[in-house]
Amino acid sequence: MNRNELIELMDQHTEHLLRIAYCYVMDLHTAEDIVQEVFIKFYSNQHNYEERGEVRAYLAKMTVNRSKDYLRSWNYRKVQLQHKFSPQAGKRNLDGLVKKEEQQLIGEAILALPLKQREVLVHFYFNEMTIAEIASTVSIPESTVKTRLTRGRELLRNQLRGIEWEVLLNE
Repeated sequence: MNRNELIELMDQHTEHLLRIAYCYVMDLHTAEDIVQEVFIKFYSNQHNYEERGEVRAYLAKMTVNRSKDYLRSWNYRKVQLQHKFSPQAGKRNLDGLVKKEEQQLIGEAILALPLKQREVLVHFYFNEMTIAEIASTVSIPESTVKTRLTRGRELLRNQLRGIEWEVLLNE
């Protein structure tokens, strides 16, 4: 693979891989670092890649594995500990649009879910992956994916219960 092919590969898959990494680590800068590491590792070990399937799925699997490695690392635990002792002074200011606020509320509720439920919901709804693709990417049986989807939807429903949705009230 030459430099131009790598640049083309990065252009095609970076956004998708960023979404996957962000789903796990919930920090944009860390997600960008993870995706960069995935591309470096893919480029330097391309002789080990066997063209058995889609490159997109292979890169997604590498991103998932690298994200999980990061979550197990001492660096992540240290950052989490620092956040507990020095909470953020304020959240971002919203632009005032009710629909955008509600979308952000749903996004935050999804990111607040446990990792097992969050990862399958994000892959299913945002990455538009099938249950079989999710099972392959996360290395779990399809029945487990279905169970986690069901539990994730239920947890999300419980989190968002009792909220008045302006968009629904005005339609």
